[in-house]
Amino acid sequence: MSQTLRPLLSVIVPCFNEEGLLRENTLALIAYLESLEPYRWELLIINDGSSDDTGEIANQLADQYAAVRTLHHPSNFGVGQAMRFGFANTRGDYVVTLDVDLSYAARHIGEMLEKLISSHAKVVLASPYMNGGEVKNVPVLRRLLSALGNRFLKVFVRGNYSTITSMARAYDGPYIRSLDLRATGLDLMPEILHKSLVVHAKVVECPATLDWGPQLAYGDTRVSSMKILRHVMSTIRSGFTFRPVYFLVIPGILAGLFALYMNFHLLAKLWNSTESTASLGEQISAIYSASPNLVMASLIATALSVQFFALGVLAIQNTRYFEDLYNQNSEKLKKLQREVLELSE
Repeated sequence: MSQTLRPLLSVIVPCFNEEGLLRENTLALIAYLESLEPYRWELLIINDGSSDDTGEIANQLADQYAAVRTLHHPSNFGVGQAMRFGFANTRGDYVVTLDVDLSYAARHIGEMLEKLISSHAKVVLASPYMNGGEVKNVPVLRRLLSALGNRFLKVFVRGNYSTITSMARAYDGPYIRSLDLRATGLDLMPEILHKSLVVHAKVVECPATLDWGPQLAYGDTRVSSMKILRHVMSTIRSGFTFRPVYFLVIPGILAGLFALYMNFHLLAKLWNSTESTASLGEQISAIYSASPNLVMASLIATALSVQFFALGVLAIQNTRYFEDLYNQNSEKLKKLQREVLELSE
């Protein structure tokens, strides 16, 4: 196969203050990519505003290897923005994103590409939580948070996906460049999956090994630069993006059940009222005087239940409007890209 006919693979590696491991891990990636047939390749190192020597080391690697490119952010914008910057600058038929710490080993690149091509998918997710996957050397708290976060999002995602937050993925190149993405943080990964499912793009998983052994070798300071609270909030926000109705209907049901319980007690008090000669208004006034907290709790619970259900209905409508508009805009963008391609030929 001639050099120009070989498919081009673009590998994106976002970096922030990774001077300790960048050179060694990049060289390991290059060694693997050079052995990967039958692909041409380019490696994009995205320096996301590092304050250490990450940018300088990346520039040295780009000078040393023609297939390595370095793109710099003037300040730290977040991993999502770094990946979007990388997507926009790729030229490959296929695009792979990988953590620079190689917690997912370089061999997963070939495995994800094989799955992408054989299944005719647009997105392949590397999954340590599916059958055949494995998690190694991850601290207990981080492993628990990761597992719970993915299980939480699995409830809201259409389709039986076991790993939703991982950065290790393979994409069809033209497809990922056509997506309109907004997230700047770790919520970019759920956003890509969500919008892919909206446009009915095929998304599959392949088993992978998540191993923190390589990064732990650089000491405790390299364990993770991610803020746990920020990650938790990002996961909850992504769940709301997938299925906002769940966040509204479930509280509405709980508030409604509580309101029924309170109202049952009020009706029981009214039924057992000894003031049989008093008017209904006088009996209700007496009950309120005797149990004002019970009456107020019943009214508040009833109002909350109605509001949550109303917001749930609006959320369903807005979700459908979003999916319809996103589908229409995606089709228009694809048509425009085809026209541009035809004019350039």
